[in-house]
Amino acid sequence: MLFRESAASVAARILEGSLALHLTENFRHQHGRRPAQAEIRSWERSLPALVNALIEAGLDDVEVLVEYSLPLTSKRADAVLAGVHPTTGEPSYVVVELKQWSAAYPEEDEPLLCRIDAYAQPVLNPIEQVRGYCEYLLSFNGALERMPKSLAGVAFLHNATEFGVAGLREVEENQHGRMYTGEQRGAFLDFLRSRLAAKPGAQVADVLLDAKVRPSKQLMSVAAAEIRDREQFVLLAEQRVAYEKVMSAVRRSKRGNHKQVIVVTGGPGSGKSVIALSVLGELYRRGIPALHATGSQSFTKTMRRVAGHKKREVQQLFKYFNSFMDAEPNDLDVLICDEAHRLRKTSANRYTKAALRTGRPQVAELIDAARVPVFLLDQHQVVRPGEMGTRQEIERAAAAQNLDCTVVELDGQFRCGGSDAYEKWVVDLLGLDGGTPNQWEPDGKLQLLIAETPQELEDFLVARREEGYGARMSAGYCWKWTTKITSDMTTLPTDIVIGQWSRPWNLYGDRSVLGAPPAPLWATDPAGFSQVGCVYTAQGFEYDWSGVIIGPDLVWRTDRWVVDRSASKDPSFTKATPDDDVDRLIRNTYKVLLTRGMVGTILYSTDAETREKLRSLIHPTSRAEVAALA
Repeated sequence: MLFRESAASVAARILEGSLALHLTENFRHQHGRRPAQAEIRSWERSLPALVNALIEAGLDDVEVLVEYSLPLTSKRADAVLAGVHPTTGEPSYVVVELKQWSAAYPEEDEPLLCRIDAYAQPVLNPIEQVRGYCEYLLSFNGALERMPKSLAGVAFLHNATEFGVAGLREVEENQHGRMYTGEQRGAFLDFLRSRLAAKPGAQVADVLLDAKVRPSKQLMSVAAAEIRDREQFVLLAEQRVAYEKVMSAVRRSKRGNHKQVIVVTGGPGSGKSVIALSVLGELYRRGIPALHATGSQSFTKTMRRVAGHKKREVQQLFKYFNSFMDAEPNDLDVLICDEAHRLRKTSANRYTKAALRTGRPQVAELIDAARVPVFLLDQHQVVRPGEMGTRQEIERAAAAQNLDCTVVELDGQFRCGGSDAYEKWVVDLLGLDGGTPNQWEPDGKLQLLIAETPQELEDFLVARREEGYGARMSAGYCWKWTTKITSDMTTLPTDIVIGQWSRPWNLYGDRSVLGAPPAPLWATDPAGFSQVGCVYTAQGFEYDWSGVIIGPDLVWRTDRWVVDRSASKDPSFTKATPDDDVDRLIRNTYKVLLTRGMVGTILYSTDAETREKLRSLIHPTSRAEVAALA
């Protein structure tokens, strides 16, 4: 949340011209960047329309929460109004989505999406957008969970006429999603009065803000119900746009033999895999042929185990990218390619039959296999030589077959406590987009700590586990990995040795050994905590607390990062791998490891100068918390 005050106080700030400046400064502090000019214009134009309506309705004392953050995400509602219900006297909340649009019309065959002349791509219908916010809040805010009738949602299109947006009303309206235009100002005032009394709302706002946030639904823990029974996740904003785009493409493909490629891009925790499961679950329940594929053995095997528990036909929905070398063209309606940044040049390996060694690009095989191939990716997660899954590569492959390619960009953040500021901090820390390391400013969403020793890091995570949190330790690939466990061993080999501290890597292979889970289940089996994971077992997963050991392959020297390829023990790096590729892949590796945590991350570097640099970037009080909380 950027700001909260009574409607009368906000109106006074608007009158004196200070509101936008105040919000801009708060935004810069919370997100580490200046807000976009379009966002500032929205504050200057839309907030006055809402606040003036509240004042005119006699609701001066209602509390206005501006840019209210949805729990555990980076998504924000434009405003939440907090007050007392005029009839019941109980707490009452109204989520408000503000739009400056003067006209909008529904996307053809996709009533939940709409077109605005100023935007190149369709966006979610505002009625559905605010309804999604309400449903999400009911799922994650403890206070609202206890009193679901207290919540309502409304979209206020203050510049629009009824004629200009009439088509948007094809979407059903209810308590959580309804719409008023500027032409309906009187009806909007009546709605506000029906939900809020002319009484102070500050204490009611405190109840909402102080409520316990329920832990995020872990992807794997609800996968089975998502696939077999019903949708478990609430898709927000661009997530819902991506979902509707896929479902619309499926409908068109059935009606007119139409083939379309869809690409969904987004950073870690933006909801790509949630979209994949939501689409797969809906298609499965409808009996529409569809498969899920990845290039990750850990992710695919975990999905087979969790989502397909005791149900073989569900297990068979999860494949690998190289499973489609000899697939019949368009035999599937939909092929969902999750973690598509792991696409390789070809599907052939040393075990591939000679007849299948055609040299055909893997992306072309996947496009051929279905009428609607869907690719979900984050190109900053390319961590192995030969991985080439980028938006540009897929667009080129689609163009080579004269196919339409629709791209949906996800800008939300659902991992890392919903802190987009943290993701940007990590990207800048590692210099992935030309940025430079900067001071971490705590934003109240994710805790970032630094440990002085690996034992301190582990002790801290053990304490978090005793509080009921999930936790994992992971590290850069800087220690050799014992892949063969012999029958005479009574303990796992402690490959990772840092001073007096030593721990084993996660297991190699698909068998549980000496109480440790097989490699594909390291991130989801509680017994995985006792081993240190690498990027290949951590990628694609999430846990509450993430402990990351930065090894000697990435060190800070004076004023820059230095990548030492000789310190890497990753067997995928060969002499033929160029230095520039190794540099990029090692930085990407740490980006993956640093963005696994849902609640917090604790860092340790094996290098003294690097630890000193990290200490200069991470708030001193955060370092003290390690000892206090452990």
